[in-house]
Amino acid sequence: MSLPARSARVAVRAASRSAATKNIVKARAFSVLTRSPAAAKRQPVHILSRGIKTLDFAGTKEVVYERADWPLPKLQEYFKNDTLALIGYGSQGHGQGLNARDNGLNVIVGVRKDGESWKQAIEDGWVPGETLFPIEEAINKGTIIMNLLSDAAQSQTWPELAPLITKGKTLYFSHGFSVVYKDLTHVVPPADVDVILVAPKGSGRTVRTLFKEGRGINSSIAVFQDVTGKAKEKAIALGIAVGSGYLYETTFEKEVYSDLYGERGVLMGGIQGMFLAQYKVLRENGHSPSEAFNETVEEATQSLFPLIGEKGMDYMYNACSTTARRGALDWAPIFEAANRPVFEKLYESVKNGTETKKSLEFNGRKTYRQDLAKELKEIDDQEIWRAGKTVRSLRPDAK
Repeated sequence: MSLPARSARVAVRAASRSAATKNIVKARAFSVLTRSPAAAKRQPVHILSRGIKTLDFAGTKEVVYERADWPLPKLQEYFKNDTLALIGYGSQGHGQGLNARDNGLNVIVGVRKDGESWKQAIEDGWVPGETLFPIEEAINKGTIIMNLLSDAAQSQTWPELAPLITKGKTLYFSHGFSVVYKDLTHVVPPADVDVILVAPKGSGRTVRTLFKEGRGINSSIAVFQDVTGKAKEKAIALGIAVGSGYLYETTFEKEVYSDLYGERGVLMGGIQGMFLAQYKVLRENGHSPSEAFNETVEEATQSLFPLIGEKGMDYMYNACSTTARRGALDWAPIFEAANRPVFEKLYESVKNGTETKKSLEFNGRKTYRQDLAKELKEIDDQEIWRAGKTVRSLRPDAK
């Protein structure tokens, strides 16, 4: 090797080591800037690299807000006089509450005393009388009231909660459901408080795991009512506080429409229906359960869908065989044409309140948990998912 070439390689290695060292220093500095030693231990590593920007989304310019705009010192200073009263400790309450606590904010939890959520909160380190209170007491102590009860519970409890949301407090939601469908839920926020929304695009468990990994989930933010003139800024800061990696703007109405529509469509309802239909046709044509499951679910979730998430649909197509690619390109427009009327009907059902009425009726039943368990057991008992349990156990990383 020539001397110039050797010198160039040495320079590249030195630059790489220098960049890596800077990143480590940044990450360490960010991870220890919390209010307490305990919080410092819990705080995951974050590397600050990007901030607010306007991006081109397929020809449409949109503003996004990123975690780098709110480093921990700034976040903690902004909320130094606030108490986040997290009402409800389900999936989102668990994830958002623990993340905000790890970020060094003053967070308390309000749930029914001695109920299942109360017990779960204690297991997660919330202390009765210090950071864990009955709902009414938590609201009275809080300045930012984070209503993370289920949609049905928000409707049922609103007559008792509304008088406690006094002037000067901020009312926070993670779903536009209750406010947008007020004619059905009867949730009408007081006129003298900021009303904001931070909606993580995933389950509360994902909100927590991505935060612990130092990544952060993407979330939408919205302002329903701005009394102080600072509602939007507050929503952005809270979005980062509860574990978001980046945020984009929407409205309460658009958030709930897209959310209900997406969950019933390709995110959950549609994919279960398509999985089941494909699996049944394979079985009816003599394919074994293992083959039918692998060709329907396992290859999708373990190989192809991750490629789409990482690189996009075109990349996934290019990563497949020429035969698979040709067939997929031919059949995709057929599936689109067949499904478009279904999706149009679904969106209208969301928009006109039909889906809301169904949800409130079912989720408000006294037998809700038993009825839900029955329906979920029916899915669990389907051959496709029974076969899936065996297939999953064969994965090299199975525990």
